[in-house]
Amino acid sequence: MKFILTKELGKLARWLRILGFDTVYYKGDNLGPIIIQALREDRRIITRKKGIRYLQKRIMVVSSEEVQRQLKELQKKLDLDIKEDKIFTRCTVCNELLEEVKKENIKASLPEYVYKHQDCFRQCESCKKVYWKGSHWDDIKKGVSQLRGR
Repeated sequence: MKFILTKELGKLARWLRILGFDTVYYKGDNLGPIIIQALREDRRIITRKKGIRYLQKRIMVVSSEEVQRQLKELQKKLDLDIKEDKIFTRCTVCNELLEEVKKENIKASLPEYVYKHQDCFRQCESCKKVYWKGSHWDDIKKGVSQLRGR
């Protein structure tokens, strides 16, 4: 399942990327371009803007302002399948797929402590951002477990 989120849903866009979903974040005001993109790329438009009257099957309006509740809404309304093996497979910045990388190849871009204590790294080929299983990893896994009802 692929998404386009409107500008008021930046946190949700980031979380969907963390969960491994192909998610475009659109910061513009004109919905015309994202409607065309949604049709071309078979994406669902997620927004908080009420009153959108076209493409009802492709647009979902979330009512909650809190990201965990927004995820619950998506999960319920779209039967969103959250898989643990998809977590952190996409860049949270640019949405590209992450690639495993040897730490020796990225040593210059890592804090010394991280280099010494971490062994598994992923990097975005597009923006070069590097990811590793830091302290935030456990918090994210707890959030995923709550979403999955475990």
